[in-house]
Amino acid sequence: MKRGVPVSPGVAVAPAYCLDTILSRREPTIIDAAAVSVELRRLEQACAAVVQELEHIVHRVVKDVGPRDAAIFRAQQLLLHDPAVMAKLQTAITQRRFDAPSAIRVTLSEYEHLFERIRDDYLRERLSDIRDVFGRLLAQLSHTHRELDSQLEEPVILIAPELLPSQAAAFQKLRVAGIITETGGAMGHAAILARSLGIPAVSGLRGILQEARTGDLVALDGREGCVYLRPGHEVEAAYRKLAREYGNLQEQLITNRDDEAVSADGIRLELLANVNGVDDARAAVRAGASGVGLYRTEYLFLTHPSVPSEEEQLAVYRSVIEAAPNRQVTIRTLDLGGDKQVPYLGQAGEANPFMGWRSIRLSWEHPEFFQTQLRAILRARRFGLVQLLFPMISTVEELRRVKRLVERTRLALKREGLLPPGDVPLGAMIEVPAAALCLDAVLDEVDFVSIGSNDLIQYLMAADRDNPKVAHLCEPFNPALFRLLAHVLKTCQERGKPVTLCGEMAARPRCFLPLFGLGLRRFSMSPAFIPSIKELARHTRSDEAREVAEHVLGMTSMGQIRGYLTRKLKQICPSVAPLDVRG
Repeated sequence: MKRGVPVSPGVAVAPAYCLDTILSRREPTIIDAAAVSVELRRLEQACAAVVQELEHIVHRVVKDVGPRDAAIFRAQQLLLHDPAVMAKLQTAITQRRFDAPSAIRVTLSEYEHLFERIRDDYLRERLSDIRDVFGRLLAQLSHTHRELDSQLEEPVILIAPELLPSQAAAFQKLRVAGIITETGGAMGHAAILARSLGIPAVSGLRGILQEARTGDLVALDGREGCVYLRPGHEVEAAYRKLAREYGNLQEQLITNRDDEAVSADGIRLELLANVNGVDDARAAVRAGASGVGLYRTEYLFLTHPSVPSEEEQLAVYRSVIEAAPNRQVTIRTLDLGGDKQVPYLGQAGEANPFMGWRSIRLSWEHPEFFQTQLRAILRARRFGLVQLLFPMISTVEELRRVKRLVERTRLALKREGLLPPGDVPLGAMIEVPAAALCLDAVLDEVDFVSIGSNDLIQYLMAADRDNPKVAHLCEPFNPALFRLLAHVLKTCQERGKPVTLCGEMAARPRCFLPLFGLGLRRFSMSPAFIPSIKELARHTRSDEAREVAEHVLGMTSMGQIRGYLTRKLKQICPSVAPLDVRG
């Protein structure tokens, strides 16, 4: 048995599907002399296809972002016309007798060793261009286009080094029973993706890809973080029984879909959904959500082959709004950066990307690009009740600046006859401690706020939530976090401003108790968790929740808070307790 970081609750038993990265090292394939001309032709065709692909991207980036930002793709085109690069690839085929994919991987490895000896930072960063171009070549050769195999005949447990946000769309097409990753923590994007799809997952199992093989039977428990590779008969039978029981519990809870979200003493709550696209919005309807509390628009950009135009964005936003419960959607502007990057915004490597040039800060660098998104969102008001949310706000100056840009965009749309009737409320994400501590000033500028607990915890604790070595610091049971949340909720209540918590904390049953006790009434979460939180609310009285909150605020350690909330959850609603991740 192996133990990792439990990141998404549930139990699964299924064959493994080992998802290696497209550029990863592997034993090269040796060909005979007769196949050399075939492999050279395959390489030539792949190069031509990538040149065409890059040309299309260049045109879109120049049009929608600007010529300077298209330079990275022009440089990549030049690589494919570089005689030295092409000679190395061709020599690997003709003299070393590698097939085309092996020639690319071996040549990349040689470039990596060469660049290790270069001290100039600018030149070393050019290695990322080579990796990207070679990755495109391999994608053409394998016809995967960096997507996962969607033709799997049975559910599988994915085992991967990591899961990238740009792979989110591919998961909608796969029959995935569970996910195991070598890196990442409970608050990382792979974990959030797994929870949004209701897939049990375990992270932080370093080295598992060296032991597992595609087809191996795997049993995993995403609540405890336990993984059995090639389990014996007794373990397999026990985990299949646990998986059936867990599935039955979820099916029982989903029957509350049409019930109101109300506490045991009659207090109404709003249980909203976090979505990445139209499929999630439809899942929110099935789960009984009262609206979309957070639409993460960056997934459209991460999965788009180039730069989505205003009309393309508008069409996607319309589809999400029309699929959403009650057509109420809070749309967040691009939250790119950190581990969510698109190459056409020129995001070079940073020493600490989560603390650097990301999110709203990145938008200022590309005002035309940002304004295109604002135009599409404001126009989408025609199709439903839309709110506009800005991520990673740190200062009041940022808010005032973004509000001026919104007003200029509104006036431009009005002149063009494209501005729909009705207001679009403006809101700020509270995920930087500085904004939380100066909330009074923030509330002067916005109509509502949303608490992004994932990043708030990360920045409060100075701990990268994707790093398993410090993942324990990013648990939502920290006394400092609850004291900060108490301040935010009290300030919003006193000012009469709506506040939603839309981080993963909103879906944790143990966290619901003190949050409800502190006065939070709007929770936004992955659709899969709405039935369990609705069930828990039905068993919770507000006075009981206030007592829980007071106890938590008086505690001084994560262990104390975790243990206390675990006991209270089992006491108040034992049927929901198995649906919470342990830890």
